[in-house]
This record gives sequence, C-alpha cells and structure tokens, in this order.
Amino acid sequence: MATILVTGGTGTLGRPLVDRLLDDGHDVRSLSRPHTGTARPRPRSYAVDLRDGTGLAEAVTGVDVIVHCATSPAGGDAEAAGRLVEAAKAAGVPHLVYISIVGVDRVPFGYYRTKLAVERLIEDSGVGWTVLRTTQFHHLVLQVIKAGARSPVLPVPTGVRVQPVEVREVAARLAELAAGEPAGRVTDLGGPEVLDARELVRATLEAGGRRRLLLPLRLPGATAAALRRGGNLTPEHADGRRTYAEFLAERAGGG
Repeated sequence: MATILVTGGTGTLGRPLVDRLLDDGHDVRSLSRPHTGTARPRPRSYAVDLRDGTGLAEAVTGVDVIVHCATSPAGGDAEAAGRLVEAAKAAGVPHLVYISIVGVDRVPFGYYRTKLAVERLIEDSGVGWTVLRTTQFHHLVLQVIKAGARSPVLPVPTGVRVQPVEVREVAARLAELAAGEPAGRVTDLGGPEVLDARELVRATLEAGGRRRLLLPLRLPGATAAALRRGGNLTPEHADGRRTYAEFLAERAGGG
C-alpha cells in the first residue's frame, strides 16, 4: 500500500482513478480546487489551488506518489506543474506520474504545446517520473459533438480521424503505473478503433435521437493539417478495449 496524491481528483479522469486506487488498497489523497457549498468532502481530500499553491506543501507531505491529472485548457498548466514539482522535491516525493496526450509533439495546438512543456519540466525535475500519453477520452469526443449539435447545421472536419479511449481504462493503467517504480515515458494507450470524424458524429447523433445537417468542412492551418496526417493517433497501440459505440450505448441505457 502506498500513499498516493491525485491532482484533479474530482475530474473526468481523477474520479475513476481515485476509486481504482482505493479499491487497490492504497491510501489516497484527492487534491482539487477549493469550493463553496455544503457537500461533505471525501476522506483525505485536500482543497488546493495549483494556481497559487496554497495548501500544497501539506498535501504532498508524506506522499509516496503523485499522479498529476489536473489541467486547465484556459491556461496556467505549466505554472501549476512547476509549483507541484517544487513541492514534490521539497517533500522528497520519489515518484511523479503525469497523464499527457498522444501527439503533443506532432500537433501544433496551443494546449498540446503546453502539455509537452509540462512533460519536459517533469523529465528535468530530478524527481522520479512516469509519463503516459493517451488518445482522446470518449467523454471529450461526446462533449465536442454535443456542443456542435446545438446548431441545426453541424460542421464536420474532413480527413480527420479520432481514436477515442475509455477513461476507466486509462485510470486502470495510471493506477498500475503509480504502484510501480518510475518508468519514464511508457507505451502510449490508444482506443481500440480509429474512426473518421463523420462516423463519430453520426453515431453520436443517432444515439441521442438527433438529426442535424452535416456540413463537410476542410479546416485550414497547421493544426488541422497535422490531424489529417494522423498526428493525434497511435494505431500501433490500439490497446483499449471499450469502443465508442459501447460507451454511447451505456450512456443511453442509463438515460
């Protein structure tokens, strides 16, 4: 049994990861931003805002492993990771596990560049480290398509393929890595299928009982070109098991 701190412990990935680690018998600390309300905090919960680091030193004291899942597409990830690394070094934490994205070194998208910068910061930190890159979660694909489906006309990028992966499978892999020794950059984890964007959109609309006019759209720019080249894919590591169709079916079955 290890004492493991999960940043972003209440997020899409953090929740199933915390549950998996608890099931495995670890002493788990869940770090999330401070919030107001009457909800009772989960055991071993630490309200820490990585944007300023308040309370971080207490959260990392006595920790064997940190799994860094917290992220903000709005920005600030590199600064937050820097604070976390410094706190880990000061507390003598021997292992830092980071979740990243397949293609951060191939797709010139701002958020991806930040993830790559965090990878390099962790690699150069002097702390034992492990980095896992995965393809996009099923939840993210669904979220993006639902946002576009608010309009009666839904643009669909042509030539773009996606390899969605089940978040619980990612959580299981992270739990395995957290229980082991620092391993550096490990094998990528991709979903079981590489699907065209149009296939994904059609499947999502059908599962939700929606009809939309699909408008093929060739996106300009270097990021779109990198996606058309498959920079976001890892077909040689299609090790995930649960398909996007199965994900949609489970959601539909649960209402």
